[in-house]
This record gives sequence, structure tokens and C-alpha cells, in this order.
Amino acid sequence: MRVVVQRSLSSSVSINNKIVGKISKGLVLLVGFNIDDTIEKLDYMINKILKLRIFDDDNGIMNKSVIDIKGEILSISQFTLYADTTKGNRPSYINAMKNTEAEKLYNLFNKKLSEKIKVETGIFGSDMKVNITNDGPVTIILER
Repeated sequence: MRVVVQRSLSSSVSINNKIVGKISKGLVLLVGFNIDDTIEKLDYMINKILKLRIFDDDNGIMNKSVIDIKGEILSISQFTLYADTTKGNRPSYINAMKNTEAEKLYNLFNKKLSEKIKVETGIFGSDMKVNITNDGPVTIILER
């Protein structure tokens, strides 16, 4: 499982010019699943994301989590995170989890996250336009 975490001041996702998910201060997650991913890896990643201290405290030090700041999460499915470009110039997605399985894990990921924090999403498999106001910019890549 690979997640690109971006600290955000505000972000949204739209499909066919209609906003389907929107957050104020919090995290944007670009989420991709590998063929070997499991629920255990998913649980690890949720815990890591919720406790990741990348928001400033009163001294300007990144010492607070998204939970600490009462932030929100915008979760976007992105199978292209598992693009393999080692051979040629056209990416291969052979290591990305197949659509049906990935959608199940993605929905479970968001369900479990939403038990702890407000979560907005796009629509799995759709052509989405994601508008991110990255704060910092702060971008962290997590992999499990």
C-alpha cells in the first residue's frame, strides 16, 4: 500500500465539473494498492496517517497530527502510484491491485478512517479533477 500524504489548507475533488468531496484544513491522501496488500497493512497505514505529526504547534514545529488539529481528510484512489517505469517509457501497472479488489480495500480504508475523523472522497475509478492547496508544501510518501 502506498499513500501520498499532503498537508492541505483546502482541497476538493470534482467529477464532470461537480464537486463530490471537499475539505478545509487537513490531509489529502492519494491512495494506491499493491497486489500483496492486506487488511493488516491497511490498519497499519490508517494508524500511521492519523498519528503523523506534520502540523505546526504553537512554536512552528511540526508536532501535531490531523487529529490534534481537528482536521479533515480528502481520500483519492490512485492506482497510478504503482506505475512501473523500469522498462521503456509506457508505465506498467502489473503490481497494482486489480480494480474490484482495490475498490473493496479502498472503501474499507475510508470507512475505518471515518470512524476517527471526517473523510471526503472522490469516486473510485472515475476521471477526477483534484484541486489541492498544499500547505508548506508538505508531502510525505508512506509505504507498507
